[in-house]
Amino acid sequence: MPLFWRIFLLNAVVLTIAAVLLLLGPVTVSTPVLLTEAAILTAGLAAMLVANGVLLRITLAPLQRLTRAMTTTDLLRPGNRAAAGGRGEIAELITTFNTMLDRLEAERTASAAAALSAQEAERHRIAQELHDEIGQTLTAALLELKRVSGHAPPAVREELRQIQETTRTSLDEIRRIARRLRPGVLEELGLAKALKALASEFTSPLAAVRARIDADLPVLSHDAELVVYRVAQESLTNAARHSGARRVDLTLGHTPAGVELRVRDDGCGIDGAAEGTGIQGMRERALLVGARLSLGPGPAGGTEMRLTVPVPTSHRSD
Repeated sequence: MPLFWRIFLLNAVVLTIAAVLLLLGPVTVSTPVLLTEAAILTAGLAAMLVANGVLLRITLAPLQRLTRAMTTTDLLRPGNRAAAGGRGEIAELITTFNTMLDRLEAERTASAAAALSAQEAERHRIAQELHDEIGQTLTAALLELKRVSGHAPPAVREELRQIQETTRTSLDEIRRIARRLRPGVLEELGLAKALKALASEFTSPLAAVRARIDADLPVLSHDAELVVYRVAQESLTNAARHSGARRVDLTLGHTPAGVELRVRDDGCGIDGAAEGTGIQGMRERALLVGARLSLGPGPAGGTEMRLTVPVPTSHRSD
């Protein structure tokens, strides 16, 4: 039955019952109205309004749940759906909304996968150019500077040595950037050693990064390993740039659901700050492999990031 007619019938029922009680009951109305009669009529009107309000509240409750679901829905945190309830148009509206969310989440996941795939390809291309073009050019420049400094007078030799050191530092920085753009160590040595190398790379005199990787982890797909590596990289970058942490712990271990990456620091925490593009990018990557990402305060302060990657039962270690 359409919503209009259900509300109309509810009001009609309430008004009919009130009219019957007024006609068949002992209540009479005098002219002028007596105080007791006015009190009885007022009480009857109040009862009628209360009954009408309760019935409308029950009828429209599914719409209120749908409104809350619309307000709190986040495509980066999929799975939340409005509870199907009500009848007729209300139930159809809730079902349509849930179907729309399914479609939007699928489309967002597909578009994010395409965008991140293109991003990884561009990272690979830039890293290759940095290594093959600029890296080789600077290496040739270093060799030439070394050759020239061997024939230069002592007064110029020191200046050439300083130029050599500057060029060598630039070459090391370019190689570091290329490694971050294209995690070759991930392909060559595997996820565990890649994460340990990442922790060593972020370790500095100002912050110590410790990595603890469980042995005999389940085998992850290439996409899942890349997601774990990129999320760890972004988490360590955030800790180094924004948290002011002195200590960061990176762990990768077993869970009943699969594999869990955890990055915990002792920095200033997020304090309810809005999520930036880096965190949103981590959530989008997690969605690509069906992982669950949570971010919040750590048990002893700071920030803790958890990424739980599901693993098929046949791929888990015994």
